[in-house]
Amino acid sequence: MNNKKILLIEDEENERLLYKEELEKEGFSVTCCEDGSKAIDFIEKEPFDLVILDIQMPQMDGIETLGKMLTKKRNLPIIIYTAYPQYKDQFLTWAADAYIIKSADLSQLKEKVHSILSKK
Repeated sequence: MNNKKILLIEDEENERLLYKEELEKEGFSVTCCEDGSKAIDFIEKEPFDLVILDIQMPQMDGIETLGKMLTKKRNLPIIIYTAYPQYKDQFLTWAADAYIIKSADLSQLKEKVHSILSKK
């Protein structure tokens, strides 16, 4: 899994730092940003193997970001990682490779990241 590049989009700084640290311990290279518009800029400039995307963010929410990302990079794997289960039924979220509810235990997120990236 070394050298796999993940783009982490999370507006809460403490969560962003925690997820980055935990994913780097797993051997991934993690780039972080705090909003959807910056994330779109990142994917246009750099190749990523996977995106982890929050839904509730200022300026451009995760659902709008997801739609724009898939328009630009149709085959880019995306995990929605959110505290809000109610968005799972929204049609556009079905385009994500996974929808995971945030937890203090990051094992489900890590397992899904490994699972998706092992198929690439």
